[in-house]
Amino acid sequence: MGDPVGRLDPVVLHHVVNTLGWPDLRPLQRAAIDPLMDGEDAILLAPTAGGKTEAACLPLLSAMSEQRWSGTSVLYLCPLKALLNNLVTRIDGYAQWLGRRAALWHGDIRQSQRRRIRTDPPDILLTTPESLESMLIGVKTDHGRLLGSVRAVVVDEVHAFAGDDRGWHLLAVLERLQRIAGRPLQRIGLSATVGNPRQLLTWLQGSGAGVRPGQVIAPEHTPAASGKPGGPPPGEVELDYVGSLDNAAKVIAALHRGEKRLVFCESRRQVEELGAALRAREVSVFLSHASLSAEERARSEQAFAEARDCVIVSTSTLELGIDVGDLDRVIQIDSPRTVASFLQRIGRTGRRPGSIRNCLFLATGKDALLQAAGLLLLWGRGWVEPVTAPPEPRHLVAQQLLAATLQQHKLGDQVWPGTWNGLAPFDRTAAPVLRHLLDEGFLDEDGGMLFIGPEAERRFGRRHFIELTASFTAPPQFTVFAGRTEIGQTDPSVLTEERAGPRRLLLAGRSWQVTYIDWTRRRVFVEPADSGGIAKWTSGSVLGLSYALTRAMREVLLGADPPVSLTRRAEACLAGWREGDAPDMVRPGGTLISRVGDDVRWWTWAGHRANATLAAALPAVTDPVQRPTDCCLRLREDLTYDMWRAARDSAADESAALVLPDVDHRAVHGLKFSAALPQHLAVATVAARLADFDGARTVLRDPVLFRTGRAG
Repeated sequence: MGDPVGRLDPVVLHHVVNTLGWPDLRPLQRAAIDPLMDGEDAILLAPTAGGKTEAACLPLLSAMSEQRWSGTSVLYLCPLKALLNNLVTRIDGYAQWLGRRAALWHGDIRQSQRRRIRTDPPDILLTTPESLESMLIGVKTDHGRLLGSVRAVVVDEVHAFAGDDRGWHLLAVLERLQRIAGRPLQRIGLSATVGNPRQLLTWLQGSGAGVRPGQVIAPEHTPAASGKPGGPPPGEVELDYVGSLDNAAKVIAALHRGEKRLVFCESRRQVEELGAALRAREVSVFLSHASLSAEERARSEQAFAEARDCVIVSTSTLELGIDVGDLDRVIQIDSPRTVASFLQRIGRTGRRPGSIRNCLFLATGKDALLQAAGLLLLWGRGWVEPVTAPPEPRHLVAQQLLAATLQQHKLGDQVWPGTWNGLAPFDRTAAPVLRHLLDEGFLDEDGGMLFIGPEAERRFGRRHFIELTASFTAPPQFTVFAGRTEIGQTDPSVLTEERAGPRRLLLAGRSWQVTYIDWTRRRVFVEPADSGGIAKWTSGSVLGLSYALTRAMREVLLGADPPVSLTRRAEACLAGWREGDAPDMVRPGGTLISRVGDDVRWWTWAGHRANATLAAALPAVTDPVQRPTDCCLRLREDLTYDMWRAARDSAADESAALVLPDVDHRAVHGLKFSAALPQHLAVATVAARLADFDGARTVLRDPVLFRTGRAG
């Protein structure tokens, strides 16, 4: 067995040494050469800035040259347009070493550029799954000419797809693309550390799982990469309790002057309010979140990349691999919801030789401090969440049946599962969804063929069925303009709720006074104001914290400290938790039921989904009007020990099946394409996503201390 580097095209190898100036390849890049050039599927696993893009591109370009691929032979898919914009110049540069070309296609690309791609296809096409579907259902693109030559698909930040409905959409579109290409497609996922990389590879392989060769490539292997606990990862992490967002602004303004700081917040509202507070303290600050216009975000990111003594405040939009230059420090307001997210964020630092990864947590409240401490406890053990696809995506089955019919103009009423190569859930198990589409007029049937029906035209037909290409629903927003410049988008409630004085909103870290609202076109025109702006957005449904994170928070209350630096303020706040509230909320070795007046609570510390499942499993003793929290369930006021024991024993019986949580029927509106499902299937889909049977069963097996003052 020779050196795998020798398999790279000599021209590629020449440019690696002489253009990039690399004395050698990284371990991941070396390890990827043989399997990728041999056509295997793979997950390339490495931390942020670990060279994953080159690990995929260098072998694929060499295979392209060696095997004389022609046309668009490689697709490079990303979850964010900004990430594509950031990558295209680099990937096109690599392609040009071999006289090849890369091009970009997404919603912001001009029609003239799209026409050029259609007439002169690039060798590598960078796009999103939604834009890829637009090509498939659009009438302007010759699918066979543009996409029939595809041989390999690179999915960057694959974990960001796999954990939500965009992942199901991605898999379905790749299966349809495979039918057009007439060959199995090599699938390569690039990912940061995840808890279940082997399962992630199987998921990405789709209908090829168990048939095509594939491997996880992670030469710089860590216990976290295999989902097994290990030692604390390297990095300087500090946890502080500041008590408010304004105090966080004071700390950020005072510390680390002269350094380049990236601050992550957990909401757009936090980003705006912190940005305004820092600007009021004369800090050079830039903002990035999804409701800012693409131009506004690009200006912020460019200015931040070129500056030194400055701060950029962002939601998770800058968590993925978008380049914002060389960072000195990451600051986290409150806590992300997952260890994987934190790993992405801390990985933005420590890229300079001699520097180390670092993160300062600033908790603005007691609950946020506890969540951050629990998350850092898990991180310190080297634990990372498994990435799992949402269960039972029936609404996307409906979307795919409609999209495939549009693409092919007709589908055979017996052979339609072949469109997705038999991949579940787009196989014959989708028959009830298909029957509903026919019954309600979304599809028509004639002579054994299925056609788009009038109801699909009515609901989704606007602008050439563009509504069919997005797999999630965003709440409606109004676009904000200062003159002709688009600033971003704001929630309608900011414009409609009653407030004294002039109507002002906060966007891009600045206050604006509303001068005119175009209600029909959903546009708002503003002019600068000194202060007083309000930032507000309606968030989508949030499923609360996970079982693992909530249990780690319980451990902190019982005395466990994360392996990080705790400031005196953080230590004092945690001590207050442990001495004041904890005795009525946690106990070692099990769960606790406690009463305060008529308020009876079961402190499970099991996460929202497990608690919702428990509420459905114990209807005789739980309060029917409650909304379960991450930490506890509210029980009946007249609860006795005998009532509790009978209900718990019945639910804990191994032969008894736990039931799905109750669902507010209004919740199904958060499912895109729920209108194309029968109500009972839409409700069942939402309920399946609210459930955590494993967590609920674990809690039911735990010993319970019954401390209510009414022993029955």
